[in-house]
Amino acid sequence: MNERIPHDDELHAYLDGQLEPAHRQWLEAWLAVHPEDARRVQGWRQDAQQLRAAFAGQGGGPLPERLDPAHIRRGLRQRWQARLATAAALLVALGVGGLGGWQMRGDSVARHSLPMQDAVQAYRLFAGADQNVLDLHEGGELRNWLARYLKDATPPPAMDRVGLKTVGARLLATEQGAAALVIYEDGQGRRLTFFIRPPGSHNELLPPGQRTEGDLLTRYWSHGGYNYAVVSRSDDPLAERVGEMVGF
Repeated sequence: MNERIPHDDELHAYLDGQLEPAHRQWLEAWLAVHPEDARRVQGWRQDAQQLRAAFAGQGGGPLPERLDPAHIRRGLRQRWQARLATAAALLVALGVGGLGGWQMRGDSVARHSLPMQDAVQAYRLFAGADQNVLDLHEGGELRNWLARYLKDATPPPAMDRVGLKTVGARLLATEQGAAALVIYEDGQGRRLTFFIRPPGSHNELLPPGQRTEGDLLTRYWSHGGYNYAVVSRSDDPLAERVGEMVGF
């Protein structure tokens, strides 16, 4: 199984200090275990420094913006971000449609007070995702991947015992810190997700519980300094068996 390979635009954004903290943390961890790519990024940095030094040495003063590698990268990145914005708008539209009229009423306070609402939102946005938007693909070493980003978190149980295969996983940024979403699928194409995140700066650990929101069932709990949730369709026949595996 292969991890998601960062796009060159992401590497350029990292070089220019333009990444969000969670994204930067992920990329630095990725570069730490991919020395060839780390050397490539360092080479870009040195090229830019040499170009600026050479231009200044010829009496040209500061490097013109049109020749500045950072300026060129920003232009490329803006085009890349425009494409991402289009895709994100589509995802949000699909998510709103899935929530029905309840979300359209704008009851944001109630939504944010619900336990593990971010796990539900992650399911709606990414449960049906293709491999190209996942950070860890089918067949990858899930335990090692989780340990890299969520130290000492408890990995999911062996879902293959109930007929679920691992589709992949995605690293997400939440208000409480970096989170991991692991996606599973049964033989009928039904998907279930396992969500892990820290409790945040206020250490908001949760007693075990479950709730239904629309067509989704969410079971949540805390253990070992992390909050967990399993989200599935409420009519999924495997939901009960998975619930038993995680202590419900």
